[in-house]
Amino acid sequence: MTEGVTDELKEKILKYLSTTSKAKNRDVARAIEVDKPLVDKAIGELAKEGKIEYLYLETSYIKLKA
Repeated sequence: MTEGVTDELKEKILKYLSTTSKAKNRDVARAIEVDKPLVDKAIGELAKEGKIEYLYLETSYIKLKA
């Protein structure tokens, strides 16, 4: 796990993503009240674990993997 990234943080991100069809990293950070650089690291780990995926629709979004 990357420094500062906890399972609790990952769970908060996944819980937030379950409430929306897609989100930007900064929106996730704002919603769960965690600094964006740390959220970026956690999202990267979740993507590697296959739990979320990136969408590219003129800009990038993330969402839960179907």
